[in-house]
Amino acid sequence: MRIFNGIDDFAQYVGEEIGVTEWRTITQEDINAFAKVTNDHQWIHVDTERAASGPFGTTLVHGYLTLSLVSGFLFDTYRIDGLSMGVNYGSNKVRYPAPVLVGSRVRGRIKLVALDRGDNWAHSTVQVTVEQELNGEAKKPGCVAEVVSRLYQAPAA
Repeated sequence: MRIFNGIDDFAQYVGEEIGVTEWRTITQEDINAFAKVTNDHQWIHVDTERAASGPFGTTLVHGYLTLSLVSGFLFDTYRIDGLSMGVNYGSNKVRYPAPVLVGSRVRGRIKLVALDRGDNWAHSTVQVTVEQELNGEAKKPGCVAEVVSRLYQAPAA
């Protein structure tokens, strides 16, 4: 984990990669739990038998499940000290260049794209590339997302 000493320190890294997470394997149990929470039970995600004879030969990870991993990837990659809080402000751009299949290993590659300052806050724009591999073979990214966080500077003591 990379630790930044406040917003000013973080701002020095605009345009740079700031970290890469550990690999995580996506299981059918993960997919089924996501389907239950979101009510997205499309057969390509949850019906392993039907999916085996479908276009991908197995079940597919929900795109939004892949995107939801981004938040945890950020927490695993860096921390900014001196904040009272940070909140999700939104996403500028989200793309799914390639499907993520069950059993794939994924990780996040994190790049600080922009940092825009306010009075006691900043908007950070971070690009997260969800890299993937299946059976030891690297695949095209499963997701590339630009996410925006609002960072609130802690009041001076």
